[in-house]
Parts: sequence; C-alpha cells; structure tokens
Amino acid sequence: QLQLVESGGGLVQPGGSLRLSCEGRDFNLQYHAIGWFRQGPGTPGRVREWVLCIDRTDTITNFGVDVKMRFTAYRDNAKNTVYLQMSSLKPEDSAVYYCAADASGCGGNFNHWGQGTQVTVSS
Repeated sequence: QLQLVESGGGLVQPGGSLRLSCEGRDFNLQYHAIGWFRQGPGTPGRVREWVLCIDRTDTITNFGVDVKMRFTAYRDNAKNTVYLQMSSLKPEDSAVYYCAADASGCGGNFNHWGQGTQVTVSS
C-alpha cells in the first residue's frame, strides 16, 4: 500500500526552526511532486492551506506570502524523503502539517496523503 509518513513535528519556541520529514513507502517520491499543507487554528477558515510544492525538478513554488522567505523544501532521494525546513517560526504557524504526492506535478491533483504531524510554536 502506497504510504506517506510525516515526522518531525513538536513544540518549538517562536523564532526557532524545525524540519519535517515526508517519507515514501512502497513508491518512489523522486517521480512525484510533493506538496506541503497545513491546517490549524491560524489558517483562514481552518481550511487546509497549501504552503508550498516541490516538483520533480526540485523547483519550489511557495503559495503563502508569509512563509515564502521562511520555509523551503528539499529532497533526499537516497532516503526517499522530502523535507520541509521551517525557520523564524511564529505562533500562527502552529498547525497539523501534511505532505501529499502528485505524480503529474504541482497541479493540485494530490492523491496520496500522509497522516499529518503537529507543529506547535509557543513560548
């Protein structure tokens, strides 16, 4: 069964950094675009917010103005893992973060989702 498994969430102080992992099991993430999403009390309407996407050429598209200079993503193909590197974290970044895979690119057709990992930014 194709699976995405997130890890790396936790409690971090404002201004701190955190790295989330998204590991692919039983499929190769190298051939998929990976989107990172979040859902939490700080996201408008509490809908799942699309944070950024890294495509198969490692081109990154940021969808949130607020995170553009603070969040990035990269791959470790040897570990079949995509990372979300977050820095200068703010309390409003607190959310459950999800990764998702799209075989066609960063077009919004994500058909494989992870279970989510909680990030809490608080002093």
